[in-house]
Amino acid sequence: MHIMIDLLPKLEKRAAGADSGDNGCQCAQHPGGEAQGWGKQRARSAAEAGWPNKHTLRILQDFSNEPSSNLTSHSLEKITAAAGDRAESFRRIRPSGGKAEDHKPLIGDASWGRTVPAHGVSRLTALFEHPLYKVDLPSFTNDDTLFNLNTDIRFYPKATVNPGWHNEEGNEEEEEFSPTGEVMVESYPNWLRFHIGINRYEMYSRHSVVLDALLKDLASQRITSVAMKSGGTQLKLIMTFQNYGQALFKPMKQTRDQETPPDFFYFSDFERHNAEVAAFHLDRILDFRRVPPVAGRLVNMTREIRDVTRDKKLWRTFFISPANNVCFYGECSYYCSTEHALCGKPDQIEGSLAAFLPDLNLAKRKTWRNPWRRSYHKRKKAEWEVDPDYCDEVKQTPPYDRGTRLLDVMDMTIFDFLMGNMDRHHYETFEKFGNDTFIIHLDNGRGFGKHSHDELSILVPLSQCCRVKKSTYVRLQLLAKEEFRLSILMEESLLRDRLSPVLLQRHLQALDRRLRLVLQVLEGCVEKEGYANVVEEEVGGDTATHRTPGHR
Repeated sequence: MHIMIDLLPKLEKRAAGADSGDNGCQCAQHPGGEAQGWGKQRARSAAEAGWPNKHTLRILQDFSNEPSSNLTSHSLEKITAAAGDRAESFRRIRPSGGKAEDHKPLIGDASWGRTVPAHGVSRLTALFEHPLYKVDLPSFTNDDTLFNLNTDIRFYPKATVNPGWHNEEGNEEEEEFSPTGEVMVESYPNWLRFHIGINRYEMYSRHSVVLDALLKDLASQRITSVAMKSGGTQLKLIMTFQNYGQALFKPMKQTRDQETPPDFFYFSDFERHNAEVAAFHLDRILDFRRVPPVAGRLVNMTREIRDVTRDKKLWRTFFISPANNVCFYGECSYYCSTEHALCGKPDQIEGSLAAFLPDLNLAKRKTWRNPWRRSYHKRKKAEWEVDPDYCDEVKQTPPYDRGTRLLDVMDMTIFDFLMGNMDRHHYETFEKFGNDTFIIHLDNGRGFGKHSHDELSILVPLSQCCRVKKSTYVRLQLLAKEEFRLSILMEESLLRDRLSPVLLQRHLQALDRRLRLVLQVLEGCVEKEGYANVVEEEVGGDTATHRTPGHR
């Protein structure tokens, strides 16, 4: 592997005719070298010298469409990742059901991910081709899209061609222009195309061509600046990329095989970076599409955090551990101290990168208190925990007395139960769409903490209200079938992430078990109240719910 990593940069430079003095295998560099002259920052290029400001789309008119806007990093991390991807292509899927088909070899995926099944059509592809995953949305109006390209917020940046910058394929090509001389939407950076695609009904489309490109950006774009995110109980970093996109970085705090201790309260548990990645894939398989894109990434703490940050409070918390590993702890409400420091090996650390949603100045979001919020107290219980008729009160309270909001909360309940996430105290919606829009599933880091325990209290909203969307109900039944088993679909989907394996087999198997429990609760509701009173017929796909007069 080291020979491969040594040769790749040399071959690449020889092919490009480059003459650079950087020829060694930097992956074997001793951490002591970083420790010497700790207070000295590396020399910055002119492009890196400026401290990036908070960008809005108006400011982005000047640079978001430069030819390098979707350029991926040419750093050592990219070369190492490429070598790792080649090595990873020889891996095999771990046995999940004892069948011969579970032992098929893997081939490299041409997209952003690592591997896909080598023989035949993948189950994930077959799932997304199923009729249940091809329901058409209504025609959009200006009121149904988050951004209207014809308004005063212009998405047409200046077409500045810099011969020193290349596109993703390495070719120097001018951007595409429309007959009116305006830059085509397809040439925008992927994060901006993601923002433009958000609408009343979905965070991104089922077969979005932008999604895979954006996930690839999150996993490989060069990081140009880092700052701590204010608020929150645990350390999170805001990372800005070469193409001016931004993402929320949650570093690894626990290994995959560490379960939440049984005596831990839900509000004192660590957030898991792999849970954020897995939650995005689960949300997509369930066809909710309400989690912003998340990708795993191996980050160099020295070059990609310490050396590019202007956040002095963050920079001062770096140190070298007795084991000669680079560590930092930052500032936050809890778990930010030398006792809870984040350490690399020696300076590499895993983390999740979640794509930022549009700036609040451009797309305001409304925060709602979850009706089934927990008490966040060691001894007190919430009202819903002691009142079995609590849902009757909720159904008479706006915005849950009309539309699909209550049903969206039921979707969120099912989503959280499958993950084992007890920490859903609030949720958000885009303010432009009022009450008739989807719930954004943010902050999923406390999921997948226990594979050996199913927290049935998470399902209380579903058992109390006995309401579910028909689309959700039939998809859950589909995912319980052997040919579309949820655990196998999740395993295949997660193999595409750079940090694969994201979940252990025990967590994947827990998904199947919990799915059966959800269906049992719904079957009990149908037996008690009747199918028509439990399963809500939808009009126009997932957009509106038909309710009979007097029915709540």
